[in-house]
Amino acid sequence: MRASPLLLCLALLAAPAHAFCGFYVSSAGGQLFNDATMVTLMRDGTRTVLGMQNNYRGPPEDFALIIPVPVILQKENVKTLPKGAFERIDALASPRLVEMYTDTVPCRSRFGGGMGMPSKADVVEPLPRDLGVKVEATFSVGEYDIVILSAKDALGLEIWLDENKYKIPAHAAPLLKPYVQTNWKFFVAKVNSKKVKFVAGQAVLSPLRFHYDSEKFELPVRLGLVNSSGSQDLIVHVIAKGRYEVANRPNITIPTNLDVKTSVKPVFGAFYADLVERTFKKNPTAAITEFAWQGALPPPEVMVDQGIYGVTCDPCPPPHPMDDPLARFLGADVLPGIKTDAQVAKFAREATLTRLHLRYSKDSLTDDLVFKQVEPIHGGVPGVAKAEPAKANRFQGRYVMWIKGSTCSGLGMGQSGIVSSGLAGTSAVMTRKTTLEVPIDELLVTDIPELEIVAKGKPPVQPVK
Repeated sequence: MRASPLLLCLALLAAPAHAFCGFYVSSAGGQLFNDATMVTLMRDGTRTVLGMQNNYRGPPEDFALIIPVPVILQKENVKTLPKGAFERIDALASPRLVEMYTDTVPCRSRFGGGMGMPSKADVVEPLPRDLGVKVEATFSVGEYDIVILSAKDALGLEIWLDENKYKIPAHAAPLLKPYVQTNWKFFVAKVNSKKVKFVAGQAVLSPLRFHYDSEKFELPVRLGLVNSSGSQDLIVHVIAKGRYEVANRPNITIPTNLDVKTSVKPVFGAFYADLVERTFKKNPTAAITEFAWQGALPPPEVMVDQGIYGVTCDPCPPPHPMDDPLARFLGADVLPGIKTDAQVAKFAREATLTRLHLRYSKDSLTDDLVFKQVEPIHGGVPGVAKAEPAKANRFQGRYVMWIKGSTCSGLGMGQSGIVSSGLAGTSAVMTRKTTLEVPIDELLVTDIPELEIVAKGKPPVQPVK
């Protein structure tokens, strides 16, 4: 009996929070990498709704995801999401490049399908001896055929996976042990490559979403180092009634409200990637807050008279067809006590969308991520150059080009034109990262003291007549 080649991804579902795809292995022997992972965590009370989207690059054979989870998941706990949901949340929380206009009278004062039946080769068969591994549940969701396992011993789990044609790297077994010892379960999702499109060698997978109840709010990430090609980037979007940081890491905010030259416009993705690179170089173990905004999650109905998302945003990215269902896609449909669109809208207005950016390697990561709620901040808005305490969360990465000789007609007094939203999001910063052709200091009009960068794009000082 010949088993189909499989890829397996061990992701870490934090008992408290959610998890992301941890590592990949393949019986086809291909070189596999997990370059970038995006996670959404919607949290209310003890309910966590975890969504994850992973980039996979490897041989186009059948593969599977294997994810440690804190509880036995049933079919009603798991669903697939449209890829557009992650693209939209990425764009909503990504840095903004803004055009501001100056004239004789400035516009504003300047602020500093379901799978077919599996073949016999794909069926998990019972072993003749007890390895302490038990099949707790089986079901199908979208292109995924799912098995939930429990294990009494890490070695037994390793043998079981190996004998069922899942090749676990020798250096991964010690990382599995703590999760087995704490009685985690293992979510195995097989995928039929015939049901998945491959673009440039990368599988286009449907994002997965899980929900469960747990007192803890964590994200296990150590298994993600197994298939790392060096350093890994992780983008975590936390949607909850308050702003969140990582409790067991230093936390900083991205430099914001920077004036830049207009030549940044065609290279904004590369500009922001360079800024992130320099920020991590200065703060290698930090979690960078790139966005924290109350009410940024669109409600089920666009309320134009109250701002595009029911709150004031500056600048507001254009509305999108994904906005109306986005809150439900990311988990509002399974939060306790939420049934109607009005209740979803109330949660969206009260919730803060926090975007955390982390980068780690085998040397820098020693434990999983633990989240804590922290006080509100604002920054990256007119009049607030840097992050500082506030009554409500209104922080974003915002980069401003000043355009001479124009007026504000069509924009309205005190408004700015958004040039790009999401250009420097996950895809631009990590998947298609480019290098600036000129040093970043030549594109800056504003100094960045915290990174020891002196702007060289400042206009020459005119002599006083």
